[in-house]
Amino acid sequence: MLELLPPPPTDPLWDLTYEFGSDERAERLNLVLGVYRDHTGRTPVMAAVREAEIRLAERSESKEYRGLSGNAAFNRALLTLVLGDGGPSGRAAAVQTVAGSGALRLLADLICRTRPGATVWISDPAYVNHRPILEAAGLRVRTYGWRDAEGGFDAAGVLRDLARARRDDVVLLQGCCHNPTGVDPEPEDWEALAALAARDGWVPFVDLAYHGLGDGLEADLRATRLLAERVPEMLVAVSCSKNFGLYSDRTGCAIVLGDSERAVRHAETALQNAARTLYSMPPEHGAAVVTAVLEDAGLRAAWRAELDLMRGRIEANRSALAAQLAQRGWEAQAASLARQRGMFSMLPLTAEEMLRLRRQYAIYGTTAGRINIAGIGADRIGCLARGVAGVLAGR
Repeated sequence: MLELLPPPPTDPLWDLTYEFGSDERAERLNLVLGVYRDHTGRTPVMAAVREAEIRLAERSESKEYRGLSGNAAFNRALLTLVLGDGGPSGRAAAVQTVAGSGALRLLADLICRTRPGATVWISDPAYVNHRPILEAAGLRVRTYGWRDAEGGFDAAGVLRDLARARRDDVVLLQGCCHNPTGVDPEPEDWEALAALAARDGWVPFVDLAYHGLGDGLEADLRATRLLAERVPEMLVAVSCSKNFGLYSDRTGCAIVLGDSERAVRHAETALQNAARTLYSMPPEHGAAVVTAVLEDAGLRAAWRAELDLMRGRIEANRSALAAQLAQRGWEAQAASLARQRGMFSMLPLTAEEMLRLRRQYAIYGTTAGRINIAGIGADRIGCLARGVAGVLAGR
């Protein structure tokens, strides 16, 4: 049987990570994977998360199954966090998932079951795993543009492309801190997108993975809440990996909004059934931690404060990199970089130039030019700027 298996494609991000691991140069810099690192290069456990884990360990609660929807208290807490205290009551349900990727897959299965002829539209460029997840669920995928010639958000182009989406198609939108570009719509652009969805009848599918790391938690959630107010149906995939630092605990949830309680209840059951065939039920630890943090006022305040500090460090890294590129004569590239938001930035380099950056300067980013701006130690910004400027000068 195994001899009949053709060579499968490998994951490009993990290929680069393995290549970095075998690179013996002392000055090497890994900016491939999307994890937050502090000034020492560590990915720390957040203080509020650590305290919540201590309290949970002291209580030593049962390890009994939670059920197909996972931790019910976690689901309620995430609904409130994402949609707000005054969110669409009775119109929404949440199911705990195996991180944000699991939420994307469960919701993709729901789309395939309810609208087998639908097309899902994703941005170009998109998060590297969007298309594989959607196509693995059996969905047809089309793309809409995202950036203009100067590297900013192409509002007119996005609206023009999405005007071709049919009623009952699904449009996947990243709620904030676009991966890989770091380029986000302005509030008025989100208003226009919400109006287009309401007019043409396509369903927003929001991928929410970096809220709190762009312009602040409430600001980063504003677009998702706006869409929830304006459209009858919406899907949301939520990850707790980045803003709680729970990468390996695989914690997330899938949220569905409908125009009736009956429709939402049926969708929730469909998600439970899909989960049953994929992994039965999600892991408990991360969900219990998030619930403990969000339900305790002191822990919640500590988490918000630490999240703001992380966001500030990301902003400082990006500003410092832009400033150093500008000092080296690359003002236009620096200005484009400075406008970006979130954990990732898009370097103004081609695939061939990213290869040169890796080979000549031991700086690892994706072939498309994405780097993890949250993974740079402050003392390495100069090295990164020198490498990027050196590659640009070689054009």
